[in-house]
Amino acid sequence: MNEWKAIVGRLCTARARSVLATLVSVEGSSYRRPGARMLIGAGRRRIGSISGGCLEEDLVERSARVRSTGRPELVTYDTTTENDLVWGVGLGCHGIVRILLEPVAPRPPWALAAAENLRSGRATELAVVWENAGGPVGTGLAGATAAGDSGIFTESVSAPTALAIFGAGDDARPLARIAVELGWSVTVADPRPSMLTGARFPGAAGLVLGPADELAARASPPPGSLAVIMTHHYRRDLPLLRHLLPLPLAYLGLLGPRVRAERLLGEVAAGGLEITPEMRSRLHAPVGLDLGADSPGEVALSIIAEMRASLSGRDARPLRDRSLPIHA
Repeated sequence: MNEWKAIVGRLCTARARSVLATLVSVEGSSYRRPGARMLIGAGRRRIGSISGGCLEEDLVERSARVRSTGRPELVTYDTTTENDLVWGVGLGCHGIVRILLEPVAPRPPWALAAAENLRSGRATELAVVWENAGGPVGTGLAGATAAGDSGIFTESVSAPTALAIFGAGDDARPLARIAVELGWSVTVADPRPSMLTGARFPGAAGLVLGPADELAARASPPPGSLAVIMTHHYRRDLPLLRHLLPLPLAYLGLLGPRVRAERLLGEVAAGGLEITPEMRSRLHAPVGLDLGADSPGEVALSIIAEMRASLSGRDARPLRDRSLPIHA
């Protein structure tokens, strides 16, 4: 998501033509899936990536011609044969990838619309025409073109993942930092003004101050978003859990041991809230994956990893144990 935000931001402020590389088709294996993008500006400056670093230099070289002629090019890399390791780009991925290189004028309408959608928390529907029998090709907002047509890649670029962190202690800082680095929209909520500062949480989209029993309402995490309770204070966790459990969140994490979580749930139920199986399925307590984490940074990594797996509907098992394709 950070790549997308950076690309859109640069296009909205650019003063000269850039070249946009978009991965539009994959057959077999590929480091990244369709929709990966790299923006190449003057002086070979680039934002984003298409592969793990093996194709970028070649694409930058090709982009010079696209910039000078103003004509798009479709580049195909075929790594399905062993000869590619010797005579080709040397990926060894055994796949065929197609990448559209297109010249992009400053402030294209689709980038302006995407920037507004990012500010408003909405998805952007895009269509990339990469094969059109002599007709125009390139990126635009999805509209009349039907998804699934040959030579057209359609994509819904999601709004930034929203994460609400309830608790502004020292262990919340690496969690917020990693989430911001991923391009997520982070809100931190806490009753203590001395802990809830921009210096402690740089890049946070919002800092919410208030009593513990009002924090959930004031932070107002949207449906489908992520939330984690980590105040380290039982009497603050209790009202937060009571108010967050009924919300249609994608993920709700609770820091602390299982015994503590069950005690909190018991008090919530005794207070009159019927805890449904659906609420239980959203609740991750103890929060995080079993990584053997100890330090605040490691704990933050385990929480972020579990959140990412939950959003993707994955079970977070090692990839070596996965029988299906990685991106399937």
